[in-house]
Amino acid sequence: MTGPNKENKFPLDNYNRLCFLKNVVKNPNIIIGDYTYYDDFESVYNFEKNIKYHFDFVDDKLIIGKFCMIASDVKFIMNGANHLTDALTTYPFAIFGNGWENAMEGKSYPKKGDINIGNDVWIGYNATIMAGVTVGDGAIIAANSTVIKDVEPYSIVGGNPAKEIKKRFPEETILRLLKLRWWDWDIEKITKNVQNLTDKEIDKLSL
Repeated sequence: MTGPNKENKFPLDNYNRLCFLKNVVKNPNIIIGDYTYYDDFESVYNFEKNIKYHFDFVDDKLIIGKFCMIASDVKFIMNGANHLTDALTTYPFAIFGNGWENAMEGKSYPKKGDINIGNDVWIGYNATIMAGVTVGDGAIIAANSTVIKDVEPYSIVGGNPAKEIKKRFPEETILRLLKLRWWDWDIEKITKNVQNLTDKEIDKLSL
């Protein structure tokens, strides 16, 4: 056995509210790793609806690694939501035309960068991730959190704005896990180690 088929849209029999996300997403600016799943109370097709202000002309990306777990109603706020903050007003005159179309001539709206979610990241119900944020491998985002700055690998964050609650492991273990990158192993090796990966002892892993 080598686990579920990563090409299946719905890996659980007779259940269509959990999907392997890369097989559902259609936008080329949303990049999803293998085995990352999304579970939604209503429909997995809500995922792209919850990526807000993701306009083609901005050309920013949402990048999510492998083996991530994303709960219902998680939202990603992309750069299209940004307004001027260093001007006298934040009002977007130019979009309305009718004599206002040149308001942004020689200027541009702020762009904070792509959203990058690492591997083996758990994002809890109704969390919000803002443009430009990087979430490190192995991190956990608590339900209802609003993440406005980068999240360290293997840390647990929560709140609005999200703050670090604790690290999941001692620093030495975190460094070893980041070096191992188990999510990049071939699936046969992962399958061989599933009982060890769900344990606490890193030394039990069959290398």
